[in-house]
Amino acid sequence: MASVREMVDNYISEKAKIGKDVKIWHFAYVGDDSQIGDNVKIGSLSHVDYDVRVGENTMIEGLVYIPPLSRIGKNVFVGPGAVLTNDPYPPSGKLIGVTINDNVIIGSRAVIKAGIRIGKNSVVAMGAVVTKDVPPDTVVIGSPAKPMYSRQEYDKKQLDWKNSI
Repeated sequence: MASVREMVDNYISEKAKIGKDVKIWHFAYVGDDSQIGDNVKIGSLSHVDYDVRVGENTMIEGLVYIPPLSRIGKNVFVGPGAVLTNDPYPPSGKLIGVTINDNVIIGSRAVIKAGIRIGKNSVVAMGAVVTKDVPPDTVVIGSPAKPMYSRQEYDKKQLDWKNSI
């Protein structure tokens, strides 16, 4: 039986391309042919599967699953425990990734169906279940996720919250 010291901390494929100043925390996985941009953080126990693209300045928190063929833009935040899926009718064997455009926020424990596109500057609320594409600059909430308000309104709520502390 292997001792704790002999266990593997991370698995980062030799075929993955990792940018500058990337931080990959404990027990994370990065698969073959994935490309991770500069200044990206991948949290503990996260799984970034094969042929994934992650843009610069993106934060992927702990316990996140990013399936094969997914595309994540720049300046994206993916909250803890979020799950992207890659087979809309499992187990079909026909895989398609999720596309998350630049400046998107994905809340903790959100679930995003295979093939979905999240528009630039959008927000997916914590716990949301996204089964339809999200337009740019839109905040979606619920299960199934529905548009609730604009990114501009979200940013105002965030600023009000910061100023109340």
